[in-house]
Order: sequence, then C-alpha cells, then structure tokens
Amino acid sequence: MAFLLRHIVKFAARKIAADPAARDQATRAARGVAREVKQIVKDEDPAKAAGRAMRRALDKLNSAD
Repeated sequence: MAFLLRHIVKFAARKIAADPAARDQATRAARGVAREVKQIVKDEDPAKAAGRAMRRALDKLNSAD
C-alpha cells in the first residue's frame, strides 16, 4: 500500500511542478488545509473539531458530483 501511495504522491508532485494552474490550485488547497488545522488546534475539543472538519470535507466532495 505504501508503495502505491508513494507513486501517487510522486506523480502529483511532478504534475504540480510542471503546470502553473495545478501549482496555483495546490497552493490554495494547502492554505485551506492550514486554516482548518489552525481551527482544530484552537478548539477546546480537538477531536470533535477534527471530526467536523472531516465532515465538511466529505460534504464538499459529495456536493461536487
């Protein structure tokens, strides 16, 4: 499993490095993740905050279909 995951990460890194549009999208995604992480860390109950963040992410993925 780790072998496959490593290849997927390498492929994504090459794609992001080669394409300016993909690089911009990856930058925006990383900033969004950082914002979520800050929100989780500041919360009184980090586990609950992480669960809410996962639910938001899953809802966003499902609504994209």
